[in-house]
This record gives sequence, C-alpha cells and structure tokens, in this order.
Amino acid sequence: MLRTYRALLGNGPLARLLAGEFISAIGDWLYLVALLILVYERPDASPVLLGIVGAARVLPYVFLSVPAGIVADRYDRRLVLLGTDLARGTIMLLMAALVAVDGPLLPIVGLAILATCFSAFFGPAIGAYLPRLVRDESELGPANSAWASLDSLAFAVGPAIGGAIILATGGLTLAFLLNAASFVIVAFVLWRLPSSAAQVRQDATARVSAPVREPAAPPEETPKQPTGTGVAASDALRPLAGLVVISAVGGFVFGGLGVLTVVIATDILHQGAAGTGALNAAIGIGGLVGALAAGVLVLRRRLSAPLVAGGLAMVVGIAALGLTSSLALAAVALAAACLGSSIVDIVSLTLLQRLVPDAARGRAIGVIETMSIAAYAAGSLVLPIAAAPLGLPLLLGACAAACLASIAGGVVILGPGAGRESTISPAAARFVALPVFAGLSPARLEAAAMRLRPEDRPAGTVIIRQGDPADRLYFIVDGTCEVSQTDPAGGPARRLRTMGPDELFGEIGLLTEAPRSATVTATTDTDLLTLEGADFLALVGSGPGLTSRLLDLHRGASAAPAH
Repeated sequence: MLRTYRALLGNGPLARLLAGEFISAIGDWLYLVALLILVYERPDASPVLLGIVGAARVLPYVFLSVPAGIVADRYDRRLVLLGTDLARGTIMLLMAALVAVDGPLLPIVGLAILATCFSAFFGPAIGAYLPRLVRDESELGPANSAWASLDSLAFAVGPAIGGAIILATGGLTLAFLLNAASFVIVAFVLWRLPSSAAQVRQDATARVSAPVREPAAPPEETPKQPTGTGVAASDALRPLAGLVVISAVGGFVFGGLGVLTVVIATDILHQGAAGTGALNAAIGIGGLVGALAAGVLVLRRRLSAPLVAGGLAMVVGIAALGLTSSLALAAVALAAACLGSSIVDIVSLTLLQRLVPDAARGRAIGVIETMSIAAYAAGSLVLPIAAAPLGLPLLLGACAAACLASIAGGVVILGPGAGRESTISPAAARFVALPVFAGLSPARLEAAAMRLRPEDRPAGTVIIRQGDPADRLYFIVDGTCEVSQTDPAGGPARRLRTMGPDELFGEIGLLTEAPRSATVTATTDTDLLTLEGADFLALVGSGPGLTSRLLDLHRGASAAPAH
C-alpha cells in the first residue's frame, strides 16, 4: 500500500490536482468560519438570521445537483472545474470588498448563496474527471481515498486556521481574500491539466477506427445468480422507512448544530472566532475518525450493534455539548457526536444496499438523500430560532432524545434486517479486499460485491477479444488466463503475460471507453466473477459518493463543501 501511494505521488497531473484542491478546500472552510462570524456579529443579526443563511445555502444543492451531473457528462470536466473556481474566486473578491467597507449584510449573503450555486457543479465534475488522470487501475482506489481524506483533513485544518487568523488580525476581510487566492491557485493547476474533452474525442476516434470483430462466444452454461440478491421488492418499503427515520432526524439535528457552533462559541463559551474554528475542526476530526471506524465494521459483522453504538455516541456527544462550559470539552463532545453520526450514516447506507433489492435501490437512495438534505435545511433554520426561547442545554437535550428515539425506532422498523450479515460470498470478499479498491467506501464496495456474477470458462475459451467493445470487468477466482495482442498492421499474436487468481482484467477499456486492447484466453478451466461496466464505473468513478455527501452535510453551516 505504501508503494501504491508513493506511485500515486509520481502521477504528476493527479498529484497536482489533489494538492490544488486540498489548498482550495482549506480556503473554503476558512471562509465558512468567517461567514458565520460575519453574520452573527452584525448589529442586526440574530440566531434567526443565522439559521436562514444556513438553510438558504443548502437549497442550491437540492435544485442544481441533477443539472450539474448533466453538465459534467456533456462538457469538458476540466473546464467546468476551472469555470466554477474562477467564478467563486471572483465572488470571494466581491465579498472581501463589501466586508472591508462594512457593506450591507444582504448582498454578502446573496453572494454566498451564489457561490454555493457554482459549488454544486464541483462534485459531479471532479468525480467524473478524476478517473481520467489515473495511469492504471492500481491508482483508482488510492486516488479516491486521497481525495476524500484530504477533504476531511482540510475541514479539520481550515476552520482552525480561520479562527486563528480572525483572532490575530481582528478582521474578516483576510479570510475572504485567502479563499479567493486558493481558487486562483487551483485554477492555475487546472489550466495545465489535460482536457477530458480531448480524451473523449480520442476514445470516440478509437471506437470508430477499431476493427470490427465478432463478439466472443458466450459460455455454454447460463450465468449463475448474483452473489447477493437483497430481498423481494415488496419488502423494500419497511427497511426504507426505518432508514428514512434515522437519516431525516440526524440530518435535522446536525443541520442545526452546524449553524449553532458560532452561537455556542460566542455566547456560551465566550471564545469568539477561535472557538468557532475549534468547534468546526472538531466536527471534521470526528467525522473522519467515524468514517474510518465504520470502514472496519460494515464488512465484517452484523450491523445492528454498530448502528446502535454509533447512535449512542451521537446522543452522548450532543447531550454533553449542551452541558459543558469548557471549549476543550465542547470540542470533544462535538467530535464524539460527529463520530457517531458518521458511523450511523455509513452503516445505514450499507443496510440499504443489503436490504433493498437492486431494482429499487437507486430510487431508495434518491429518497433518502432528498429527505436528508431537506431535513438538514429545516434544522439549519429551526434550531437556531428555537435556541433563544428554550436555551441551548434544553434544546440540545431534546435533540439528543430525538436522535435516540430515531435510532431505536429505526432499528424496530428495520426488524431482523438490522442484524442481517453480509451475503457476499468468500470469492466476492476477496474481490473487495483487493488493494486497488483501498480507500473506497465499504458500503459502495459491498454494493458492487452483491452485483458480481460467477462464470465458469473451460480451458481454451476466449473470454475477451481484441477490438470488442468493453462491457464488463473480470476477476479470476481460480485458474489461469493468457493475455495476447495482435498488431493492427498484421502478423501473429504475441503473448503479453499470464494471469492467475485474484487478478483483474478488463478495467482499462471501461475507464477509457475504448475497445479491448488485447485478447484474454482461459488456459485452464477458470472460475470468474464479472461486474457490469456501469457497476464498475459507479464503484470507482464517482468519488466518495452518497456517504461522503451525507457526511459533508454535517460539516459546518455550509451544508456541503464548496470543495
């Protein structure tokens, strides 16, 4: 693994992109701390206004996520990223100018919402662009892992730096200027990276000019059923209802907490900007540790215990946050709450993938994502308003009780499904344990494992043929295969290598959308697992995906990161 990550650093374009986005992400989180403080310190500000701002900044993601995905699929992703960064950098300069002259609050908030509109296009674009920069399949998982880890690290670092800068300089203008500078840096990096449109044109040309060959003959036996099948479609509503309850209540509570950090730091702890930065950094640290803990849990044991344990950590952390008067203890409490929330989110997604049948899974994820974002927006608005009449201890105690009730109710609604073990086979478990997938979401890996189909190929069978369209990924469970290639100018085929158990093939054609570059023939009776191309691209080509987005909803008042 260390060799893999060292090799990742040797991929210049990919390393530059990750470094640039890390710097920009730090600037984003620094700016968010400044924005919260700016809104709350104005003479006409109140927790009500803070809640309105927090909720308003969520809505662009609700309305623009689908159009953003269409844009990312239709246009050069590098230019989409470049355009959004330049637009947001310009907006940051305008906000800095307004802050410097003590301008009215309404235009500043309007510009913040406009910046979020551009941010909605970032996730789909980079998720689709990142696989274009890897040199081979060994860099796919580490690239996704590095991106997600650097984003989490930036969330822990950015708010702390933001609080320290604001405290040291006594002004907010510098935070906006630094974020603008970070956008300039990443725009410069993007300008020097290869165009995804050029790659798409190259792939299209390759498809047109490739020799037309007859498809490889299918195996005589009918493929067996997938290694994991979920449950009957008629039973999908019950687990979905239980998971919606858990997700909606958690989103509502953490939507409010993201906004209330500035209220807690300023009015309760009397720590101002430094306290706001420290609390937001605690959110990032807790979320990162929780994600790592969930990664250990979800593929190795029944999920009822991790779900309850994560819920208890979340409840204890939220309740303790309302009772402490120490910044250090408040940071620990908030980190514990976010650690538990991360575990609950990831375990919930894994349960959805296990319990909801494949035919309904996409719609189920869409329902949960929509409910979570809507609940987050509602919590961002309602909880700051309720803080004044109820007081923070009572309010956070009620939030803790609501989370406890949602976990208990969700487990009851899920029924025996909450304790259901993973149905993936031992061979599929070997597939998801490959180093190439290091760092990918365990829930996403399990979903892919449940879509694997076993195939048996007798010795001498051509599995894929040079020039054929790339349609699926292959994993060798047992047996050996020979890879050969024919020069397009003619001549005999030349043998390239021999593959054995626990090796993959067929991924390059899927990533580049190009025809098969070589022929693979079974040299012995070979047992395979196959994964359809769309499922493979969903596994490695979309970034951290839903789990990361739900975690991001719990990171500060922005509701989702600008990067």
